[in-house]
Amino acid sequence: MKAITCSQWLRYMTLALLIPVYAQAAEPLTSWNDGPSKASITTFVQAVTTDGSKDFVPPAERIAVFDNDGTLWSEQPMYFQVLFSLDEVKRQAPQHPEWKETQPFKAVLENDHQALAAAGMDGLLKIVGATNTGMTTEAFTANAKAWLAKARHPKADKPYTEMVFQPMLELLNYLRANGFKTYIVSGGEVAFMRAFAEEVYGIPPEQVIGTTFLTQFQPGDGNPTILRLPKLVHNDDGPGKPESVESIIGRRPLLAFGNSDGDLQMLQWTVAGNGKRFAGLVHHTDAKREWAYDRESKIGTLNKALNEATTKGWTVVDMAKDWNRIYPFDSHQDN
Repeated sequence: MKAITCSQWLRYMTLALLIPVYAQAAEPLTSWNDGPSKASITTFVQAVTTDGSKDFVPPAERIAVFDNDGTLWSEQPMYFQVLFSLDEVKRQAPQHPEWKETQPFKAVLENDHQALAAAGMDGLLKIVGATNTGMTTEAFTANAKAWLAKARHPKADKPYTEMVFQPMLELLNYLRANGFKTYIVSGGEVAFMRAFAEEVYGIPPEQVIGTTFLTQFQPGDGNPTILRLPKLVHNDDGPGKPESVESIIGRRPLLAFGNSDGDLQMLQWTVAGNGKRFAGLVHHTDAKREWAYDRESKIGTLNKALNEATTKGWTVVDMAKDWNRIYPFDSHQDN
């Protein structure tokens, strides 16, 4: 082996010491355009993670919570779990011959959109309850994963797990790299989200909080299971979000991100804490690459939360202006 000189050794050691610095200095949030939204995020993170800063927060207290539908992935033309449930009506129909003559299931089987719309929210809740419960948690998770593996979004013709927002994936990674623990706190049903959250977002099941059905332990014959019952236990929307955060996490979040009025109370609860806090909203303004909607939308209504964000100086992410990519399969787009 050829000997190295003292000066060569010093160069190698200097390079080795600088590599972590270069890596740390690498540009974070590459799918975010430079501007106030990106700056507000990086400035906040630097302030609460820099040792010696007046705003420094210990890693154990760095809790970040995110809504899912409309915040981490798309929610149009309908919440994805509802689309899953509609498909499940058709898949499970042979085991339920009565559905052929019973609304709202009859409307789904006959593709009668008018009758389905007339059934309203009560009809959708019946569909979700009938297709998402009455089985073990393992069976439901298997059903959800099977659907996610083969179903395609009606507009993009992509798997639903690819309809996630690339900028938000980068934000999750950026926060975790800076000592944050990331949680999903969503109105979506918890078991459905747990079927994909770890693989897609890097968020493990124990850090997924959502709407829950009643469950019941079944001893079985040496093979115990957990049965999902058609009774709603907790609606994780609106005030239900800070309630579940307090009950399950036990710490007030340092950062919260949402996209609708259903996230307002979670954002209010977050910023009401002591010290520096961050509240963010994803504003769907890009009709070309995604959708544009807010105050009048029946899905993901953003009205009261948008008003409060404007009044209180929360970060409102303008999707069309602030993101140069929407989905992982998109190419970089200069705006």
